[in-house]
Amino acid sequence: MGMGSAGRGRMVAEINVTPLVDVMLVLLIIFMVTTPLMNSQGVAVQLPSAEGSALRQADDPERVVISLTADRKVHVGEAEIPEEALTDHLTQLAIERADRPVFVRADGDVPYRDLARILGLARTAGMLKVGLVFEPTGSAPASEAPATP
Repeated sequence: MGMGSAGRGRMVAEINVTPLVDVMLVLLIIFMVTTPLMNSQGVAVQLPSAEGSALRQADDPERVVISLTADRKVHVGEAEIPEEALTDHLTQLAIERADRPVFVRADGDVPYRDLARILGLARTAGMLKVGLVFEPTGSAPASEAPATP
């Protein structure tokens, strides 16, 4: 198998592509499994829908996702943070890098005053790029629209 002879003592120089195809299929499966995991950040909330088209997500791997659930619990990424400690936590992140994008995801049942308070805390902490995440009307995935300063 693999190497045959084309006469007396001569080797046939053919490339065996089977290992290459095997490796490429394994890589394809790995990317198919990990890609959906990269898009899910934060805690699951029922995002409100709004008119608009889907924007591309920020490519910054150090982005901060703040989630506000229907029961008014605040999460930074996956970790639950008491609202009293949120300003200190965000201030520490702003000291490390103030231009890191911050996306606020709030459940659709959360009153606007609670969302505005979280946005204000992020701006007070020194975060320069604060945006809102909403579900656009239609079948597109969640959109991230930057808020105006």
